[in-house]
Amino acid sequence: GRTGVITPTAILEPVKVAGTTVSRASLHNEDLIKEKDIRILDKVVVKKAGDIIPEVVNVLVEQRTGEEKEFSMPTECPECGSELVRIEGEVALRCINPECPAQIREGLIHFVSRNAMNIDGLGERVITQLFGENLVRNVADLYKLTKEQVIQLERMGEKSTENLISSIQKSKENSLERLLFGLGIRFIGSKAAKTLAMHFESLENLKNASKEELLAVDEIGEKMADAVITYFHKEEMLDLLNELQELGVNTLYKGPKKVKAEDSDSYFAGKTIVLTGKLEQLSRNDAKAQIEALGGKLTGSVSKNTDLVIAGEAAGSKLTKAQELNIEVWNEEQLMGELKK
Repeated sequence: GRTGVITPTAILEPVKVAGTTVSRASLHNEDLIKEKDIRILDKVVVKKAGDIIPEVVNVLVEQRTGEEKEFSMPTECPECGSELVRIEGEVALRCINPECPAQIREGLIHFVSRNAMNIDGLGERVITQLFGENLVRNVADLYKLTKEQVIQLERMGEKSTENLISSIQKSKENSLERLLFGLGIRFIGSKAAKTLAMHFESLENLKNASKEELLAVDEIGEKMADAVITYFHKEEMLDLLNELQELGVNTLYKGPKKVKAEDSDSYFAGKTIVLTGKLEQLSRNDAKAQIEALGGKLTGSVSKNTDLVIAGEAAGSKLTKAQELNIEVWNEEQLMGELKK
C-alpha cells in the first residue's frame, strides 16, 4: 500500500458469497494468520464483513490432507527488497524505503482518486502503464504529461488522450482540501483535510502552522498534528509542493468559510446534523460544506446527541433511527429553504 504496509491476502478458488464471486480476502496481518492457523491449501469458511468485505472466518481443520503449508511473512519488501520493519506499537510490517516503486505507484493512484484530485480517466490501469513506462515518478510529473506521451499507451486513442490531458489540467483548479488529501499525509483523511483547509485557507499558512495552532483546530488530535508537522519538515516534500505550485496547481481553499457557531445566526449553528439519502438539488459534499459554513457540525451516525436529520430520496436506517429517537427530520426542500435565507 501507499504507506508501505505489507498486507497478506488470501487467494481463493472463486466462490459465490452474498451474490458476488469472491477470489481474494484480506488477512490483515501475521497475528491474525497465526491466531486462526490459516495455511496454504486450507479449505476455509468465507463471509462478507458488513455484507461488503470478504473475510476468512475459520479453517476447516478436519478437511486437511497433510499437504497444507504454514505461511510466514517476508522479511524483505516483495517489491523493492528493502528490509521490512515493525514500528513499535503497530501490528503491521512496513517497507520504509521512500523510493519503493509499489508505494510510489499506490500514492499516485490515491492522488488521482475521486475524493482526492478526482482526475477522470486516470485510473489504476493508466497509472500503472505511465509508471511502467517511466513517464511519471511523482505526482508533479502528472502535470507535465504531453499528448504525445499519453497516446502511445495501450488502449489510448486520440479522444481519450485529449480528455485525459484536459482532466489533468482541470484538476489544477481544485480547492486545497483535495490536494491535501491527495498528498497522503499520514492520519489525514478527507474530512481532516477539509477541516485544515477551511481553517488555514492556504497551503502556505498550513506549512507554517505550529503544533499548538494545529491542535487548536476542531477535531485535529495529537497524531494528526505530529503527522502534518513531520510532512512539512521533509525537504523532498517541500520541493514537491513548490514544483506543484510552479506547475499551476491551486493551493488555496475555495469553499465556503466556516464560521464559529457563536458567531452565526443560522438555524444550523451549534447543531449536530446527519445527512442521509440522495439529494436532488445539491451534491452531498456541497450540502455538507454549506451547513458547516453556517456553524453546523456533520456526523455520520444518528444518536441521542443528533439535533437534526436531513433525509433525501431512499433514506434508510438512519431515518428510521431518527424517528425512533424523536429527532427532528427535514426533507430537501426545508434544507434548501434554510440555506437560501
